[in-house]
Amino acid sequence: MATTDPLRALLTQPRCALGVFVPAGLHPRHAERRQLDQIARAGADLFEIGLAHHDAGLDGPVIQAAYRRARSRGDVLTRTLRAIEHAAGLRPTVVMTYWDPVNRHGPERLARLFADAGAVGAMVIDLPDHQAQRWQAAAKEADLHTPRLVSRHLADTGLAKVAADASGWLYAPASPAPTGYRGPLDVPALAAFTTRLRAASPLPVVSGIGISTPALAARVAPLVDAVVIGTPVVRALITAPERAPALTTAFARALNPHTAMESRA
Repeated sequence: MATTDPLRALLTQPRCALGVFVPAGLHPRHAERRQLDQIARAGADLFEIGLAHHDAGLDGPVIQAAYRRARSRGDVLTRTLRAIEHAAGLRPTVVMTYWDPVNRHGPERLARLFADAGAVGAMVIDLPDHQAQRWQAAAKEADLHTPRLVSRHLADTGLAKVAADASGWLYAPASPAPTGYRGPLDVPALAAFTTRLRAASPLPVVSGIGISTPALAARVAPLVDAVVIGTPVVRALITAPERAPALTTAFARALNPHTAMESRA
């Protein structure tokens, strides 16, 4: 990676960072850029930009609906690259994608397009084991981090292999459910899992999925280096976009109650 690594610099700070997931192409370009600006000012430390996919099987109904709307606008890849470019001018930006579009567009080509748009990384959330080596090589050539989602039930040997292939961060789901889960979290189980991850790798640990309220974010924050919120903000962007900044601020304050949000630019 480059000598100055904004993702590492962010995730090695003593406070817990806030990541916000935004599906690309949900709104027209001018509206999307305004929303990204507002979410950044409201407290987002990093962006995850989602590449819309027709078979988002690990996502819940809200993000799937957002992806359907984005796909109905056409030209998904171009819209995604534009969103990445704008987001990356505001905060470190990682692309979230499924393997199918990576495979269709070509790992080498897509990694280069993401990097040229300004992304610092790309996480393929359903990366097949037999394709991991090719993706890692393509991303390394493009100077992209390759965060990996790690199943809580993975045995230590499998966990060590995934961790060895990852860069940027290891993603520890707060819930094994699809995105959008709004039930209780087993925080002690998450704590035990993050301990296993830190024993296996020096990479930062990031958590999301099921962190549906600021109160839950506050409980998870001491365990990880960043919390990522998705469905709560995406739901707002679909139904009432003007609510997304205030929602972001509520999560940011829950993670770091003593940070003055007004100082963020």
